[in-house]
Amino acid sequence: MPFKPVSAVIAVLVTLIIWFGIPMPQGVEPNAWHLLALFVGAIVAIIGKALPIGAISIIAITLVALTGVTADTPKDAMKDALSSFSSPLIWLIAVAVIISRGLVKTGLGARIAYNVIGFFGKKTLGIGYSLAIAETLLAPITPSNTARGGAIIYPITRSIAESFGSKPDDGTTKKMGEYLSLVNYQSNPITSAMFITATAPNPLVVELVGKATGNEIHLSWTTWAVAMLLPGLACILLMPLIIYVLAKPEITQTPDVKDFTRQKLAELGKLSRDEKIMLGVFSGMLLLWANVPAMLFGDALAVDATAVAFLGLSVVILTGVLTWDDILKEKSAWDTLVWFGVLIMMATYLNKLGLIAWFSGQIETAIVGMGLGWVGAMAILTLVYLYAHYFFASTTAHITAMFGAFYGVGLALGAPPMLYALILAASSSLMMTLTHYATGTAPVIFGAGYVSLGQWWKVGAVMSVVNLVTWIGVGLIWWKVLGYY
Repeated sequence: MPFKPVSAVIAVLVTLIIWFGIPMPQGVEPNAWHLLALFVGAIVAIIGKALPIGAISIIAITLVALTGVTADTPKDAMKDALSSFSSPLIWLIAVAVIISRGLVKTGLGARIAYNVIGFFGKKTLGIGYSLAIAETLLAPITPSNTARGGAIIYPITRSIAESFGSKPDDGTTKKMGEYLSLVNYQSNPITSAMFITATAPNPLVVELVGKATGNEIHLSWTTWAVAMLLPGLACILLMPLIIYVLAKPEITQTPDVKDFTRQKLAELGKLSRDEKIMLGVFSGMLLLWANVPAMLFGDALAVDATAVAFLGLSVVILTGVLTWDDILKEKSAWDTLVWFGVLIMMATYLNKLGLIAWFSGQIETAIVGMGLGWVGAMAILTLVYLYAHYFFASTTAHITAMFGAFYGVGLALGAPPMLYALILAASSSLMMTLTHYATGTAPVIFGAGYVSLGQWWKVGAVMSVVNLVTWIGVGLIWWKVLGYY
């Protein structure tokens, strides 16, 4: 069958139960309740992987259009169902994912990683830091965290481990492979939180924050990057050392790593024409995203972030670095364009129809009844939001289901809007530390067999605490300096 029967039946039953079986709460409009039924059904289908997320999204578009839950006429309902595909943020991520394909095709991503490892990797701990640094360098230009951690960094991680005799199938994982695999993975959530363009769901956070604040707060690429820089670097500096304590490798000295990386770089050869172009394109995009030309020469040189992405894509097409066939084959980009647009559309209309405000009010009433101020309320909301990810296999599904409501409650209880936005935005990536199914990168690395399930969950639990405490601790100081609260 083209779908998982059990998961599909559960999703349909959940939808029908909410639509017909649960009495509509007082204060909720019928259309809002019916859209909630479709929304929750879609999220359940995504969690259960009844179909690929893009296929589920197509069905969701169809149901929103046919049921007319957002509009009075079929024509307007169809327009509403397709409304979010004009969002510049959706296209920013999709185009950036396509451009990042050039990192793999040209070998530039591997070259950057091998150079970093050769410089820092005299000890196993140094190799761990090298992997984390390479992740950080690649993060701003790889909106697919799975591609970054699983397709670029992981093959290098495994190659290094095997070169030192650490393999998943002969009982030698603890020599080095377990440690490097854990660092490889735990780098991924941290770097994903540092840049809007480091993981696909981040623009969804930007959209939800903007809608909740009436667009008074807009997290631009530069604002996000500057705000998250110091907390992110603090976590990157701590993480390899903490994992070294939790999963200390048997091999601690790696004097041969320079020869290994030198050999790999020799196999790559001299910096090719296409690599030079990719390096120039990514450097130019980062400068434009950071608004450097406008800061130096005036606002006339300011360029929209999505326009920058299209400019970069145009350059790699015109220079032949990527062909149109390469672009068509980048399935993850087109997949992201579809599901991202649909989830934003449904979240937008849940808000317009008043459901998010009603749900936020229920949570607010419960927390007020506990007698907490906004600080205590924000702490509880953040912890519940982050650790609820044990029940999700998709960060997108988690953010779509919970971010808007939890952020709305925090604002209603008096939390500073920018401060709380940054904390929840970081938590939306840091929650990926927890499980072996938390994001697409996890099964790639866990599936190799270097790390046991118990060790993965133990390290994930510890790192979730370390990352959250470090991020908020450093962030509170840094964000105060920036005047965000």
